[in-house]
Parts: sequence; C-alpha cells; structure tokens
Amino acid sequence: MKGITNCVSDLKLKEVINIVDGKRMGAITDIEIDVESGKLTAIVVPGNGRFLGLFGRSEDIVIPWDKINKIGFDVILVETTAFADMKHLDK
Repeated sequence: MKGITNCVSDLKLKEVINIVDGKRMGAITDIEIDVESGKLTAIVVPGNGRFLGLFGRSEDIVIPWDKINKIGFDVILVETTAFADMKHLDK
C-alpha cells in the first residue's frame, strides 16, 4: 500500500496543464477515488482566483481521469475542450 501512497503524493507535486489552450491550471489539491473499485476517477485543481485574489478563490475544478492525456515527470497534460467537461466543487 505504501507504493500507492507515494504515487498519489507524486501526482500532487505535478502542475496540471490544459493542452487545448495551454493554460496552467495549477497543482493537484485533491483526488477522487471510486471506493468500490479502488481506482482513481478524477483529479482536483484550484479554481481561478477572483479579482486579483482579494476575495478568495472560486470553486475547485474536478477533471475526470479520462481527460488526462499524459503524465510526465513535472506536468500532467489534460485535454478539456470546454468548461462543461469539468465539474466544480463548492468550497
């Protein structure tokens, strides 16, 4: 089980980049796991800041696992063509 924990912590160190528009989405803040199957189903990145970051952050963005295109040494490339591909988590 220790190997799995190390893999998850390694993922959280990588920056997420959308290959559709080249936008940096930030580092993973959380993950979603299907408890029954034990499979990782989504990654969570921080939402965009609001007005210069003075009034907090918007909702976190959940990116489904099937939208992950490539996991590299330093980055995770995701392919999201529309905001509809992502759901938001209320803070």
